[in-house]
Amino acid sequence: MLTIPMKLYSIIPEQRPNTPLLDSIDSPIDLKQLTVDQLPLLADQLREFLLYSVGQSGGHFGSGLGVVELTIALHYVFDSPNDKICWDVGHQAYPHKILTGRREQLLNIRSKEGLSAFPKRSESKHDAFGVGHSSTSISAAMGYACAHRLQNLPYHSVAVIGDGALTAGMAFEALSHAGADKTPMLVVLNDNDMSISESVGGVSNALTKIISSKTFLNFRENSKKVLSNLPHAMSIARKAEEHVKGMISPSTLFEELGFNYIGPVDGHNIYDLVRVLSNIKDNISRYSGPQFLHIRTQKGKGFEQAEDSPIAYHAISKIQKNAKPVAPIVKAKTYSNIFGQWLVQKAQQDERIVGITPAMREGSDMVEFSKKFPKRYFDVAIAEQHAVTFAAGLACQGLKPVVAIYSTFLQRAYDQLIHDVAIQNLDVLFAIDRSGIVGEDGATHAGNLDISFIRCVPNMILMTPKDENECAQMLELGYQYNGPAAVRYPRGKGPGVAVDNKSIDYKIGEAELIKQGEKIALLAFGSMVEPAKECAEQLNATLVNMRFIKPLDTTMLDNIAKDYDYIVTLEENVVMGGAGSAINEYLHSQKHKKSVLNLGLPDYYQAHGTPAQLIQEARLDTKSIIEQINAFTQ
Repeated sequence: MLTIPMKLYSIIPEQRPNTPLLDSIDSPIDLKQLTVDQLPLLADQLREFLLYSVGQSGGHFGSGLGVVELTIALHYVFDSPNDKICWDVGHQAYPHKILTGRREQLLNIRSKEGLSAFPKRSESKHDAFGVGHSSTSISAAMGYACAHRLQNLPYHSVAVIGDGALTAGMAFEALSHAGADKTPMLVVLNDNDMSISESVGGVSNALTKIISSKTFLNFRENSKKVLSNLPHAMSIARKAEEHVKGMISPSTLFEELGFNYIGPVDGHNIYDLVRVLSNIKDNISRYSGPQFLHIRTQKGKGFEQAEDSPIAYHAISKIQKNAKPVAPIVKAKTYSNIFGQWLVQKAQQDERIVGITPAMREGSDMVEFSKKFPKRYFDVAIAEQHAVTFAAGLACQGLKPVVAIYSTFLQRAYDQLIHDVAIQNLDVLFAIDRSGIVGEDGATHAGNLDISFIRCVPNMILMTPKDENECAQMLELGYQYNGPAAVRYPRGKGPGVAVDNKSIDYKIGEAELIKQGEKIALLAFGSMVEPAKECAEQLNATLVNMRFIKPLDTTMLDNIAKDYDYIVTLEENVVMGGAGSAINEYLHSQKHKKSVLNLGLPDYYQAHGTPAQLIQEARLDTKSIIEQINAFTQ
């Protein structure tokens, strides 16, 4: 074998690298024309191109670097698109996109009309399953495997799970089902220290090859046949096998679930990966039952800074020319910063405060809280359902849990929000980050539904701040309220209002009259207050910052209905079932016969793009709002 040392990069190339071998690969069919000894060189060129392309476009970074060899080996051994490879978490899939005909398009990933940041079925026949949220791959791959079995199709099904996704309950539900069903499929655990952590050595690798070899599996199957009529002998043989595998395998958990466990394998040794995957592919066809391959990789492999700081380099911004890449730094305070600072200050005053996050410590700005109050900080991993019910249990004992969660991830815990918190009217505060339009990560990460699915839940209080100071005030109101409350705030920076920590001069359910006008009343929620200000000026309209979606300020609404000809609601949430719908319901219940225009996000999943582009597409920019109001009032 030709051994090619893996290069270690310290800067991202500014010019497109020379990658002749990679440039010859436009599909997995092209990849299969290479010899195994050419694959390490291909891996090096793929890694260098990935560094360059993400530097041009920005995007997910460390995870892709870590699965370069695995991606090549999977496509070298399996036959996509007939064989189905389901990626989980989806941001591991950049190398997969490069090898499946999207190499040059990667330069525009996450931009409007460009490639999606995640696998997307409508984008390529090689993207077996669309993904954005984690821990779906095993369920989806099992679905494919069972469909192949029912349709008598000779194809293989592979789930690639990593970056902590195995910590979610859904993954274990799928493992349990696949093991019990004896589904013929492969689960690859990409263990990059964000999940299971076990050392990899030469002895372990050598024995792994033995476990996955035809010789070992033939011996095991033949032994079962010979001993099948001798129950006692069969039991002894099974225990002996488990004992041997227990000595050379890091865990028996997956065996107990019904999988044939193989590993751990060095995920950066492409020769071993090809050999083991080839054995497994043959085994899936010959023997019943699912296979579990555990590989060890390093997140950010091949880029010095990413290897040293895998969390900081999980994703990067577009690299400026002639500048070394750095983890993105935002100077102005974001809404997440406001929440993080409030949580620390409140925890210093009240020992009942407990902070909970489902694997979003950095994103939710809970780093300082986790350091100052480690005993009161709980990262429950990618387990949103558990996070909410865990908070409910804490509240039952008189603590004050604060659940910091992205809007899109709260969707996964909706039953727990209703059943375990709201029905029992428990004192839990939800800090809902990334509400509304999020941008480049696309529909799977958009927080465009939370107003609709929360406002219909009895006992819930739902608030939406217009700026940073109001965000801190609403968190305080939620803390003071004895029951379930939620504050939804957008990603990134607000209008730049300083937090003054003064006493709050309004109560739960009180709106704010910002400007007095004539004929038209603009009722704005949260992030829509700022663009509504200019609209109000140009239209000489009244502007109200509604503040609360639940409860609504019904006194304000009665006055508005009495004094104005036209009412316009504005929200960064889908129109259907949103805040505007709540106002419509109230006006109808009081027999206020008014002309109402509801403006919000559209009734379709917006693709990825910058927040400004998506706001314009939704016609929520100032110019478009004014045009729609003028058309409505004529």
